[in-house]
Amino acid sequence: MIKAAAGSNIAIIGCGAMGEALIAGIVSGGGVAPDSIFASDSLAERSEVIRKQYGVRTGTDNVMAATSADVVVLAVKPSRINDVLAEVQVAITGSTLVISVAAGITIGQLAEGLPAGAKIIRVMPNMPALVREGMSVLVLGPGLSDRDLEVAQGIFCAVGKTLVVEEQMIDAVTGVSGSGPAYVLLLIEALADGGVRMGLPRDIALTLATQTVRGTAHLQQQTGEHPARLKDRITSPGGTTIAGLHVLEKGGFRGMVSAAVERATKRAVELRSE
Repeated sequence: MIKAAAGSNIAIIGCGAMGEALIAGIVSGGGVAPDSIFASDSLAERSEVIRKQYGVRTGTDNVMAATSADVVVLAVKPSRINDVLAEVQVAITGSTLVISVAAGITIGQLAEGLPAGAKIIRVMPNMPALVREGMSVLVLGPGLSDRDLEVAQGIFCAVGKTLVVEEQMIDAVTGVSGSGPAYVLLLIEALADGGVRMGLPRDIALTLATQTVRGTAHLQQQTGEHPARLKDRITSPGGTTIAGLHVLEKGGFRGMVSAAVERATKRAVELRSE
């Protein structure tokens, strides 16, 4: 899919964890030559590290990066987005595709800081993008072509999977896939703690818990079966699994996870209004 972005000159503005993950994914995908990527960061030392690691062009001048680009990816913190937009708007033309991964910044807010008619895509990635297993959810601004979408999906497919949703869904997306990795990590930690409590060494318990979560997710994804059906296939009458599930159900596990998604979604709304 990364080949959809072939032939594009890409500027990555911000070389933090997500910016670097995108650079690594695009370069390893092979569809875009490293010298077609310009990575810009306010820290010269960070830019130099990225240049040596990935062979892309780097610098500290955001305008220079954007001027040479067909696609400008804004991988900066939300608190910096207005300053960066004010810098790069002089380099944005009607043919430039602007992609923002700044959490909570709407299409409308991005449009206010860019020339009229700018082509904009907002993306909510998540932490597993760092190991190219991310879930990136795209919100499309007005006036985009099929080619624009293909290019954006090509870039983010380099670090995982993509979906396209309407912007009103993005807060719920945040509650599920944006915050979701933390819930899963808590589950892994709890499984490992349970193993330690039952006498397993910590390293063995953590390996068991981590691979169990990874393998189960892959199983569900590959089979496409509803999780409840797969769960029932593991659950023998009177066996160990139903005994454990009974404890989780009595403790409200299912409801608590659902409530966590609800609260995270509402907090996303609160943060936007703040």
